Amino acid sequence: MATNVIGVGQSALAAAQAGLVTTGHNIANASTPGYSRQVVIQGPAGAQDMGFGFVGKGTEVLGIQRVFSEFTYSRVLSSQTTAASSTAYSTRIDQIDRMLSDADSGVGPAIQDFFKGIQDLTANPSLAESRQAALSSGEALASRLNSLDSRLNEMRDNVNQEISSSISQINSYADQIAALNKAIEKAEGTAGDGKPANDLRDQRDQLIVELSKQTKVTTVKQGSAYNVFIGNGSPMVVGEQSYKLVVAPADPANPTLGTGATTGTTTIVPDNALPGGTLGGLLDFRKNSLDTAQNTLGRIAIGLGMAFNAQHQLGVDANGNPGKNFFNVQVTSQAVAGAGNTSTAKLDATVVDATKLTTSDYRIERLPDSGGTSNYRITRIADGAILPSNASLPSLPQTVDGVTFALSGSPATPMNVGDYFVAKPTSAGAGTISLNLTDISQIAAAAPYTAAADPANAGSGKLGPLAVKSLGGMTLPLTLTYNAGTQTLDSTGSPAVSIPVTNGSTGTVAGVSFTFSGSPANGDKFYIKDTFDLANNVNGSGDNRNAMQLAQLQLSNTLGDTGGGATLSFQTAYGQLVSQVGAKASEMKVMAKSDTAVLTQAQEAHQSESGVNLDEEASNLMRYQQAYQAASKVMQTANQLFQMLLQLGG
Repeated sequence: MATNVIGVGQSALAAAQAGLVTTGHNIANASTPGYSRQVVIQGPAGAQDMGFGFVGKGTEVLGIQRVFSEFTYSRVLSSQTTAASSTAYSTRIDQIDRMLSDADSGVGPAIQDFFKGIQDLTANPSLAESRQAALSSGEALASRLNSLDSRLNEMRDNVNQEISSSISQINSYADQIAALNKAIEKAEGTAGDGKPANDLRDQRDQLIVELSKQTKVTTVKQGSAYNVFIGNGSPMVVGEQSYKLVVAPADPANPTLGTGATTGTTTIVPDNALPGGTLGGLLDFRKNSLDTAQNTLGRIAIGLGMAFNAQHQLGVDANGNPGKNFFNVQVTSQAVAGAGNTSTAKLDATVVDATKLTTSDYRIERLPDSGGTSNYRITRIADGAILPSNASLPSLPQTVDGVTFALSGSPATPMNVGDYFVAKPTSAGAGTISLNLTDISQIAAAAPYTAAADPANAGSGKLGPLAVKSLGGMTLPLTLTYNAGTQTLDSTGSPAVSIPVTNGSTGTVAGVSFTFSGSPANGDKFYIKDTFDLANNVNGSGDNRNAMQLAQLQLSNTLGDTGGGATLSFQTAYGQLVSQVGAKASEMKVMAKSDTAVLTQAQEAHQSESGVNLDEEASNLMRYQQAYQAASKVMQTANQLFQMLLQLGG
């Protein structure tokens, strides 16, 4: 009987000792990230039938179990992914918002200053100071656009570096998770029916938490192992095998991503297939805000430069020469070839009509031939629209949204089936615009034509002012003769026109519009002809008529954003960009704050369930200490009984 008592005492002592060790382990790891508190699971040992009843044999430790809630853990993962994404996006778009809306560095004030300089030129076309101010303000505008584009490129470089850093962390976590899968399976058995390796499982779960900060994570249990997938299902860990996320830099400005095993081929993963986490936030920001901001600035620069150059070429400078380009504008850019292209073809995108220009990039691809005819498709990436009108195209070049896409080279190398290009027509516009004029005398403030009434006219009719929209459509001098019977101006020379006129009416001949005023004379029974001569303006130094046309471009709708025509002025287009970025920055700030609050709640809920409570552990320590002391007393009593039996037997 004493022997049975000793066995019971020994089991109680062992259970109390396990409790003390486990409690101490909890206390020691109270600050260890990802540690789940552990508890001793014990139960009664099998009883023995003594005839008069079953007598217990003490207790046994069934296992050490970690307190872990799958529900609260999954909430931490999802909220961690969402909060990291919105925070990454918010931090970076805030930089663009402050940069674009800054009165000192934004483009809006520079556009206003530039056209103020042109307006001053209109008032004083022959004044050297006014001409210099116009030239300087144009250079300042180009410099401001260059500076903003440079800062956006720096931001892009930083984002790409952060993407690479995030990828390195993801790959490191994948390797560690795969190694822990192997260690856990070895410790517990492949079927997962052994004793749980609690500390190893905590380490693996914590690595998955860290991984969820970088991207969306999905786990699938397979025995004791976890199969880990990121984004929309790309595998990163399958059992003991880890995969790699890599950068595929087909486009140095926007490197794409791919996944693959340590050995073998790489599969390209679209940016939108890796949502959530810091990586998803960076990819989302780069595509939807950074690219849009840079493309919009480029569209403004190209649109302004092309419109201003076109009107400037319609004027005459102070030396009597036709106006030349005021700005240097890069209208042609080389598209980026797809990573898997099998041909050496090259493709150029050339802006031909800025009024139809959008802020989107474009995908140009060669599809399988149809009925023996080549088959191409152009997709506007921003909205996925296939242009034009969902049609496939038999050949290149093709012009859509004011951009001509054409294979380059002489002769041009054709695309193979499956080849594609990504064209960015406006991306480099703001970074490459520059002032072309080098001297104030080259400013074409004057109009190329003048209108004057013949001194012999009997009436008071006047022709003017002239607005020149195109050149080369007429032979100079052109004579217009008033026909009182038909009330028209009939031309003598080329082109032959007959223009109805009344006092205050407008007319156009060969791209030159004018306003007619006054009352032409009407003689006796014979028709009297008032004659007007349009002759070359050979001295443009004091003429401001083309400068007036240039100044009017400030408020003219010269840009479009849907490919359908001009609906925006330069100032309005920039204002829309500032407004859109500001609204997105405000939205992401609110989202980041809200998502962070949700994450904190999820972490607190999980910690309250699985974390170590030092007050509770102190209570457990005292409880197990008392149990250990009581078990020791049982052992001591059993020993005394045993000694008493020996004495009686002696």
